[in-house]
Amino acid sequence: MKLTSPAYGDGETIPARFATVNVMGGTGVSVPLSWDDPPPATRSFVLAIIDTHPVACGWVHWLVTDIPAETRHLSEGASRPFGIPFPAMELPNTSGHRGYGGPQPPAGSGVHDYVANLYALDVEHLDAATDASWEEVRSAVSGHVLENVALVGRFGH
Repeated sequence: MKLTSPAYGDGETIPARFATVNVMGGTGVSVPLSWDDPPPATRSFVLAIIDTHPVACGWVHWLVTDIPAETRHLSEGASRPFGIPFPAMELPNTSGHRGYGGPQPPAGSGVHDYVANLYALDVEHLDAATDASWEEVRSAVSGHVLENVALVGRFGH
């Protein structure tokens, strides 16, 4: 399985339009992502985009569970309110809002790595609350991950 984005390559800079509106050029629109060749036993996917910079302390920018097994992409702007394929759920990000929250690294903190992780699961519905945290989702996927792939985007201002 491979995770890609038509907007940026692995290890490349995320275009500013995908940052929050508080960043020059940011629109807050969610990044487009595509994947292929999931394991045959895949019944759903989970997506988590995490800022791994030490200053960010694992800030969750997007957390989506129960993405249907036949799904192979999330289009640009798929987050809120109608672009996520049913019955997928957008859970709260670290800001406390459901859906995508674009990059907005603190000024002077340098370039941050935003790691998009896609998990192929052997269950159709994850046993996690609709307001579950990343830690709770990570615990719920334990024992159900068939494959995990990542795409790193970088952003600083």
